[in-house]
Amino acid sequence: MSERTMSDEHKAAIAAGRIEATAVRDYLEAVETHRPKPGRRPSAESLKAKQAAIDVQIADAKPIQRLNLMQERRDVEAAIEALQVEPDMAAVEEGFVTHAANYGHRKGIQYATWREFGVPADMLARAGITRGG
Repeated sequence: MSERTMSDEHKAAIAAGRIEATAVRDYLEAVETHRPKPGRRPSAESLKAKQAAIDVQIADAKPIQRLNLMQERRDVEAAIEALQVEPDMAAVEEGFVTHAANYGHRKGIQYATWREFGVPADMLARAGITRGG
């Protein structure tokens, strides 16, 4: 069906679906990215110290070792950046609460599936998603 033959109602439904999917995706990515991992989370200071130590080692390293150290430095830089980038959880939670029930209903996503992904029960309750449907 071309866009010219779509009704305004159909276009509005497509736009709403995109908005819902974006809100749900943003929340799920934030949950997944900031899920606690086992062990201690390194501090920015310890990562910067590691980066400085790598820079010292690179100066005298043989080519293959230097290559590996350069990659390790990039990994440390990415870890430092990740510590600094925190999503606006209030905004992504609000988007999820507003749109998740419709999105889940449209896609047939059950309560247990949301929970298995790691969405907290209180967040599902706020979104109006219950065990019964």
